[in-house]
Amino acid sequence: MLKGILKEMRIHQWIKNTFVLIPLVFDRQLFLIEPLTRTIIGFFMFCFVSSSVYLINDILDVEADRKHPRKKFRPIASGKLPIPIALISANILVLISFIGSYFLSKTFLVILVIYFLINLAYSLKLKHVPILDVMIIASGFVLRVAAGVSIIQVERFSPWLYVVTTVLALFFGLGKRRGELATIQEKSNDQRKVLDGYSIPLLDQLITIISATTIISFCLYTFSAPNLPDNHTMMLTIPFAIYGIFRYLYLIQIKNEGGAPDELVFSDRPLQITFLLFAFAVVIIFYLF
Repeated sequence: MLKGILKEMRIHQWIKNTFVLIPLVFDRQLFLIEPLTRTIIGFFMFCFVSSSVYLINDILDVEADRKHPRKKFRPIASGKLPIPIALISANILVLISFIGSYFLSKTFLVILVIYFLINLAYSLKLKHVPILDVMIIASGFVLRVAAGVSIIQVERFSPWLYVVTTVLALFFGLGKRRGELATIQEKSNDQRKVLDGYSIPLLDQLITIISATTIISFCLYTFSAPNLPDNHTMMLTIPFAIYGIFRYLYLIQIKNEGGAPDELVFSDRPLQITFLLFAFAVVIIFYLF
């Protein structure tokens, strides 16, 4: 049963919560002990509350998941994890997260509560509303960045990073929807109602718009943010960002890999290398120049 709870917590998706670390890294506080410690604690608080959302979502979607070719094997859908136990686990995770967040930062707690309520509304109703469902997913990433700002004493954090986070999250959200639609086109009525409001041509058009916006936003950040090196060396990271976006488009449109970015990061070696090179370049530029 413990194994079932851990699987339902989707620990592999905790990678999304690394967005909490963005203010720490981009405000040049990565190697300061106190901000780093507070941010790591905040990361785990976000992980716990997001896992509680996954549990609640799977409880609400149990019947639909049982008809899905992959999701039917999830512990709740398969019956290996009883719904009452899953609900208790979700409540415990929320309680731990809220209590820990209160002692960390009251603003952080408010952001976490907002995140939880938005995702609860998403699980109950809003995930069935086309376009709005992807925008809510994107808002979760923006809230993660805002939460990271609330934990530490930020000095010169650029608001451009909120813009980049928003459009990047929309890009991944639309890519995930495209992957889902391509996988279960003929069974979308039985699987996920929101897919009825999308089509491959529509999603491709939206992805084209948002991918271009993402690249432009990041480029603007690299030479307009207030805390970047005066020699504009941050612009050297642009090729990594462009390649990462192009590689993701290649995977979802040519390889039909499914579209979930957290899964592709763990399975696609070129994406892994690109991410590591980008992270290495950011650290070198911010902390050695």
